[in-house]
Amino acid sequence: MPLASRSLTGIQFAAPREEETLEINAATVKLTDLASCGGCAAKYSAARLEELLAGFVPAEAENLLVGLAPADDAAVYRLDDERALIFTLDFFPPIVDDPADYGSIAATNALNDVFAMGGTPLLALSIAAFPEELPIEMLAAIFSAADEQVRASGALLAGGHTIRDTEPKYGLAVIGTVHPNGVWTKSNAQPGDAVYVTKPLGTGLIMTGHKRGQIGTQQLERAVGWMKTLNADAADVLRKFRVNAVTDVTGFGLFGHSYETADRSGVRIVLESERFPAIDGALDLARSGVRTSGDPRNRDFAGRHLTLKGVPESLVSLGYDPQTAGGLLVTLPADQSASLEAEFAARKLFLRRVGAVEEGSGVVVAG
Repeated sequence: MPLASRSLTGIQFAAPREEETLEINAATVKLTDLASCGGCAAKYSAARLEELLAGFVPAEAENLLVGLAPADDAAVYRLDDERALIFTLDFFPPIVDDPADYGSIAATNALNDVFAMGGTPLLALSIAAFPEELPIEMLAAIFSAADEQVRASGALLAGGHTIRDTEPKYGLAVIGTVHPNGVWTKSNAQPGDAVYVTKPLGTGLIMTGHKRGQIGTQQLERAVGWMKTLNADAADVLRKFRVNAVTDVTGFGLFGHSYETADRSGVRIVLESERFPAIDGALDLARSGVRTSGDPRNRDFAGRHLTLKGVPESLVSLGYDPQTAGGLLVTLPADQSASLEAEFAARKLFLRRVGAVEEGSGVVVAG
């Protein structure tokens, strides 16, 4: 409680609060018990974010290739005719209890924004907030795993900033490089495109179900494996093709990110729910009524722009499920589909066609 209050020129200021201290048993502490929600489910409501940014005047500069008009997965600034820099940052509370997995997943989620823009990561800085009561060994595992993942992406983890907080948070600010003519955005989907995803869906459902004790370790390990998978290899294959729109499927779910792509591109995206790929166990959890804290926010954001045609509620829930370190959502001319699928198969990479782009607006989901 505030100790007192004082005023200055009519403005009321609360006196400093006494510092909170946590009683943490180092031997038994679970990271997820210290978080109100984890992973990309912690994202601020997309609907409220739209309202907030509506009154913000975007910066304008000749060399700012991607900024807030329209916003994308990262900002892009052209240095010269051959080079552009990609800037992004991402952080969130723990989605898993294992410190190394948490560090790796958080790093993957941030690095994947660079791949979603067509670029290659170059340099990263840590963004961290932890209770001082957490064991140093736990924090070291988080940082070490993140460093390993950054190196796997071809970049370097070169520093960062750490503050005290009662709720743990970790992520990265990342700089990447890209040719100015090779930038991918979510705002150029074209009628006649096929729509693909490069990872199965359901990380939010799996993590929520596991925390409630409704699934075992096998499903958890599969979900963690997908969340620790960089989108680097998928992006490498896509560079061989004339892709029109790319984004990554994260906190706003498949439906939210599909709507953003359709809206920014001035098209309609038609999704085939029967083709939605799900991590093993995710649909069973959806049928049992499991939902994440991000589910209602995603429905609030994308629901009014969706037309559902005979879609089972379990698949609706999968479409709204917030993903952490999800795969890429890609649109490209349908006549390249066979070649794309063959390339992904040859590299033993996951790929699933989930829909098509047509003239119109919004998102239609067919049963």
